[in-house]
Amino acid sequence: MDLVYIYGPPGVGKFTVGKELSRMTGYKLFHNQLSIEFVRSVFEFGTEPFNRLVINYRKEMIEEAARNKVSLIFTSAYASGYNDEFMKGVIRSVEKHGGKVHFVQLYCDKDVLLRRVRGKSRTEFYKIRSSRKLDELLHKYNHMSTIPFRSSLFVDNTSITPRQAAMKIASYYKLKKVRK
Repeated sequence: MDLVYIYGPPGVGKFTVGKELSRMTGYKLFHNQLSIEFVRSVFEFGTEPFNRLVINYRKEMIEEAARNKVSLIFTSAYASGYNDEFMKGVIRSVEKHGGKVHFVQLYCDKDVLLRRVRGKSRTEFYKIRSSRKLDELLHKYNHMSTIPFRSSLFVDNTSITPRQAAMKIASYYKLKKVRK
Protein backbone atom coordinates (compact mmCIF):
# COMPACT_ATOMS: atom_id res chain seq x y z
CA MET A 1 0.00 0.00 0.00
CA ASP A 2 1.25 3.45 -0.92
CA LEU A 3 -0.05 6.66 0.59
CA VAL A 4 0.81 9.72 -1.45
CA TYR A 5 0.31 12.64 0.91
CA ILE A 6 0.08 15.87 -1.09
CA TYR A 7 0.28 19.00 1.01
CA GLY A 8 0.60 22.72 0.45
CA PRO A 9 -1.33 25.93 0.99
CA PRO A 10 -4.99 26.35 0.07
CA GLY A 11 -5.39 27.01 -3.65
CA VAL A 12 -2.10 25.47 -4.77
CA GLY A 13 -3.81 22.65 -6.67
CA LYS A 14 -3.62 19.64 -4.35
CA PHE A 15 -7.07 18.32 -5.33
CA THR A 16 -6.52 18.88 -9.06
CA VAL A 17 -3.09 17.23 -9.06
CA GLY A 18 -4.48 14.44 -6.85
CA LYS A 19 -7.24 13.76 -9.42
CA GLU A 20 -4.67 13.51 -12.20
CA LEU A 21 -2.45 11.23 -10.14
CA SER A 22 -5.45 9.05 -9.34
CA ARG A 23 -6.28 8.74 -13.05
CA MET A 24 -2.69 7.76 -13.81
CA THR A 25 -2.21 5.25 -10.99
CA GLY A 26 -5.67 3.99 -10.06
CA TYR A 27 -4.99 5.03 -6.45
CA LYS A 28 -8.08 6.18 -4.56
CA LEU A 29 -8.31 9.92 -3.92
CA PHE A 30 -9.27 10.89 -0.38
CA HIS A 31 -9.02 14.66 -0.47
CA ASN A 32 -9.38 16.68 2.71
CA GLN A 33 -12.60 18.36 1.65
CA LEU A 34 -14.48 15.03 1.80
CA SER A 35 -14.10 14.81 5.57
CA ILE A 36 -14.78 18.53 5.96
CA GLU A 37 -18.05 18.38 3.99
CA PHE A 38 -19.13 15.20 5.80
CA VAL A 39 -18.69 16.67 9.28
CA ARG A 40 -19.87 20.17 8.28
CA SER A 41 -23.26 18.68 7.44
CA VAL A 42 -23.81 18.38 11.21
CA PHE A 43 -21.26 20.60 13.01
CA GLU A 44 -20.18 24.15 12.29
CA PHE A 45 -16.76 24.55 10.70
CA GLY A 46 -14.00 25.15 13.25
CA THR A 47 -15.92 24.08 16.36
CA GLU A 48 -14.39 21.55 18.76
CA PRO A 49 -16.60 18.62 17.64
CA PHE A 50 -16.00 19.54 14.00
CA ASN A 51 -12.20 19.57 14.37
CA ARG A 52 -12.12 16.37 16.44
CA LEU A 53 -14.37 14.43 14.08
CA VAL A 54 -12.56 15.54 10.92
CA ILE A 55 -9.24 14.37 12.35
CA ASN A 56 -10.70 11.09 13.62
CA TYR A 57 -12.41 10.26 10.30
CA ARG A 58 -9.22 11.00 8.38
CA LYS A 59 -7.16 8.78 10.69
CA GLU A 60 -9.68 5.93 10.49
CA MET A 61 -9.98 6.08 6.71
CA ILE A 62 -6.22 6.10 6.15
CA GLU A 63 -5.62 3.29 8.64
CA GLU A 64 -8.38 1.15 7.12
CA ALA A 65 -6.96 1.70 3.63
CA ALA A 66 -3.53 0.63 4.89
CA ARG A 67 -4.97 -2.43 6.63
CA ASN A 68 -6.72 -3.44 3.40
CA LYS A 69 -3.77 -2.61 1.11
CA VAL A 70 -5.68 0.12 -0.74
CA SER A 71 -3.23 2.64 -2.20
CA LEU A 72 -4.39 6.15 -1.51
CA ILE A 73 -3.77 9.80 -2.32
CA PHE A 74 -4.54 12.19 0.53
CA THR A 75 -4.47 15.97 0.26
CA SER A 76 -4.36 18.61 2.96
CA ALA A 77 -2.77 21.86 3.96
CA TYR A 78 0.12 21.61 6.40
CA ALA A 79 0.73 24.00 9.27
CA SER A 80 4.02 23.54 11.09
CA GLY A 81 3.44 22.43 14.67
CA TYR A 82 -0.34 22.28 14.25
CA ASN A 83 -0.54 19.14 12.07
CA ASP A 84 2.62 17.33 13.16
CA GLU A 85 1.02 14.79 15.51
CA PHE A 86 -1.66 13.92 12.96
CA MET A 87 0.95 13.38 10.27
CA LYS A 88 3.15 11.27 12.54
CA GLY A 89 0.09 9.17 13.41
CA VAL A 90 -0.63 8.67 9.71
CA ILE A 91 2.94 7.48 9.14
CA ARG A 92 2.66 5.02 12.06
CA SER A 93 -0.70 3.69 10.83
CA VAL A 94 0.47 3.13 7.27
CA GLU A 95 3.87 1.66 8.16
CA LYS A 96 2.33 -0.61 10.82
CA HIS A 97 0.46 -2.33 7.98
CA GLY A 98 3.54 -2.55 5.73
CA GLY A 99 2.72 0.52 3.64
CA LYS A 100 4.84 3.46 2.53
CA VAL A 101 4.10 7.17 2.88
CA HIS A 102 5.31 9.48 0.11
CA PHE A 103 5.11 13.19 0.93
CA VAL A 104 4.74 15.77 -1.83
CA GLN A 105 4.80 19.49 -1.17
CA LEU A 106 3.09 21.50 -3.89
CA TYR A 107 3.93 25.17 -4.12
CA CYS A 108 3.68 28.04 -6.57
CA ASP A 109 4.43 31.75 -6.74
CA LYS A 110 2.39 33.70 -4.20
CA ASP A 111 0.78 35.96 -6.83
CA VAL A 112 -0.38 32.85 -8.74
CA LEU A 113 -1.64 31.30 -5.50
CA LEU A 114 -3.66 34.40 -4.62
CA ARG A 115 -5.18 34.35 -8.12
CA ARG A 116 -5.95 30.61 -8.05
CA VAL A 117 -7.81 30.80 -4.76
CA ARG A 118 -10.48 32.89 -6.48
CA GLY A 119 -11.05 30.30 -9.23
CA LYS A 120 -14.47 28.87 -10.09
CA SER A 121 -13.26 25.31 -9.47
CA ARG A 122 -13.10 26.09 -5.75
CA THR A 123 -16.89 26.44 -5.49
CA GLU A 124 -17.43 22.67 -5.60
CA PHE A 125 -16.41 22.26 -1.98
CA TYR A 126 -16.24 24.45 1.12
CA LYS A 127 -12.93 26.02 0.11
CA ILE A 128 -11.31 29.37 0.78
CA ARG A 129 -12.10 31.69 -2.13
CA SER A 130 -10.79 35.01 -0.86
CA SER A 131 -7.25 36.30 -1.43
CA ARG A 132 -7.49 38.29 1.80
CA LYS A 133 -8.57 35.22 3.82
CA LEU A 134 -5.82 33.12 2.24
CA ASP A 135 -3.21 35.76 3.06
CA GLU A 136 -4.41 35.75 6.70
CA LEU A 137 -4.17 31.95 6.90
CA LEU A 138 -0.72 31.88 5.30
CA HIS A 139 0.54 34.21 8.01
CA LYS A 140 -1.32 32.57 10.88
CA TYR A 141 -0.48 28.91 10.09
CA ASN A 142 2.64 29.14 7.90
CA HIS A 143 1.08 26.91 5.22
CA MET A 144 4.23 27.29 3.10
CA SER A 145 6.30 25.30 5.60
CA THR A 146 7.80 21.88 4.92
CA ILE A 147 7.27 18.79 7.06
CA PRO A 148 10.43 18.68 9.20
CA PHE A 149 10.47 15.00 10.17
CA ARG A 150 10.23 13.30 6.73
CA SER A 151 11.60 14.13 3.31
CA SER A 152 9.23 15.47 0.68
CA LEU A 153 9.26 15.77 -3.07
CA PHE A 154 8.92 19.48 -3.91
CA VAL A 155 6.82 20.26 -6.97
CA ASP A 156 6.56 23.85 -8.17
CA ASN A 157 3.36 23.94 -10.20
CA THR A 158 3.46 27.66 -10.97
CA SER A 159 3.78 27.06 -14.70
CA ILE A 160 3.14 23.35 -15.27
CA THR A 161 -0.14 21.53 -15.76
CA PRO A 162 -1.69 19.31 -13.08
CA ARG A 163 -0.93 16.32 -15.34
CA GLN A 164 2.75 17.30 -15.54
CA ALA A 165 2.87 17.64 -11.74
CA ALA A 166 1.23 14.23 -11.34
CA MET A 167 3.72 12.71 -13.78
CA LYS A 168 6.62 14.10 -11.73
CA ILE A 169 5.16 12.51 -8.58
CA ALA A 170 4.50 9.14 -10.22
CA SER A 171 7.97 9.07 -11.76
CA TYR A 172 9.83 10.15 -8.62
CA TYR A 173 8.13 7.61 -6.37
CA LYS A 174 7.95 4.93 -9.09
CA LEU A 175 4.21 4.53 -8.60
CA LYS A 176 2.68 1.63 -10.46
CA LYS A 177 -0.82 1.45 -11.90
CA VAL A 178 -3.05 -0.62 -9.61
CA ARG A 179 -5.77 -2.95 -10.83
CA LYS A 180 -9.28 -2.03 -9.88
